[in-house]
Amino acid sequence: MEKRRIGSLEVSLVGLGCNNFGGRLDLAATENVLYSAIDAGINFFDTADIYGGTKSEEYMGLALRSRRDEVILATKFGIKIDDERPGGGKPEYILRAVEDSLRRLQTDRIDLYQIHRPDEDTPVADTIEALNKLVVAGKVREIGCSNFSAKQLEEAETVAGSGAMFVSVQNEYSLLKRDPEMDGVLVECARQGIGFLPYFPLASGLLSGKYRKNQPHPEGTRIKPDSKALDDNVLDTVEALIRFAQVRGHTILELAFAYLTAQPQVSSVIAGATKTEQIAHNAAAVDWKLNDAELDSVRAILQS
Repeated sequence: MEKRRIGSLEVSLVGLGCNNFGGRLDLAATENVLYSAIDAGINFFDTADIYGGTKSEEYMGLALRSRRDEVILATKFGIKIDDERPGGGKPEYILRAVEDSLRRLQTDRIDLYQIHRPDEDTPVADTIEALNKLVVAGKVREIGCSNFSAKQLEEAETVAGSGAMFVSVQNEYSLLKRDPEMDGVLVECARQGIGFLPYFPLASGLLSGKYRKNQPHPEGTRIKPDSKALDDNVLDTVEALIRFAQVRGHTILELAFAYLTAQPQVSSVIAGATKTEQIAHNAAAVDWKLNDAELDSVRAILQS
């Protein structure tokens, strides 16, 4: 699989989102998905201390003990876990959070350590200084952020000094949610050389092909039949995207990945999976390289 860079890290163009581990998936199923991903050429695994009530990291630590050097491990901190672990970006909290994650992941280093969301109560300079100490200590290789605006990325660059700087930002981005194109985040990524990591690339399943206009609602899916996400305008757009992909011998899922990977700032598209066949579909999706005319056509559909 094609690889791109996040700072000093070389990551697969498709990444695996690990939020299902410890929640929807038990340890055996987690191992199955992880090993299938490695076999498919995926080396970038993204989790967070909050996922699965900390069990995502625990299960990954158990599953990857003998394969640690084959993968790039990314995790996040900053969202409240419980009253004793309130989250945020204060230096003292970061020092505790990283030790907890290292223990659960059963590793001596985290490849990409990300603050899960901005902490309005803590100067970002304090957060970055604490993260830089972890890099100097060898506990973290690179640092990143999630849900940051262009202005917040610019501020982080200003205060970082000569130490570690954010090398990635992880925000929501898909064909149906193109905010990073409009709010300046992709432009700021290009200016700073920051890798962009899209999450929810399939818009919670809307771009998977499961939800079709005037067809029965699929059972056991995340989006409920009466959800506003399934209004006629959205479904009309989905149908137009399906037709665009089918004419070219592809699926809408492949189009969803191809559109994101056509953006040079995107380092890896993070997609969750609960089954091995989903891994295979995601891994194959990035083989489609959209040309400029196709990109223009897709944008025209999205603006109609």
